[in-house]
Amino acid sequence: MRTEKKLKLRQLRRYRIRKKVSGTTERPRMAVCFTSENIHVQFIDDTIGKTLAAASTVGKGKDRELSANVDGAKKIGALAAKNALDKGIKEVVFDRGGTRYHGKIKALADAAREAGLKF
Repeated sequence: MRTEKKLKLRQLRRYRIRKKVSGTTERPRMAVCFTSENIHVQFIDDTIGKTLAAASTVGKGKDRELSANVDGAKKIGALAAKNALDKGIKEVVFDRGGTRYHGKIKALADAAREAGLKF
């Protein structure tokens, strides 16, 4: 019962955030998703509905050995910022997906800011 309530509240927070946060061509939405094993970051232009750049722990090479913890979040945040800067994206709108801004989310955001993204 408690788990269902927590999930419902997270979903409501996510809907509240998405009403206000929308990505444009000049300033795409940086959507962050954490699962129990992986981290996914996408830069989305909501006006055309396309993903412009992405980074994830699901992939080939060094990214594969990262996990969904604070250290992995820092590395993926820096990698995501590098991928975005390579595509010409300098400013983004941060979409934390209904999760609280602490721990892994904060580490990822700080690493992306240090790598050169503005939000």
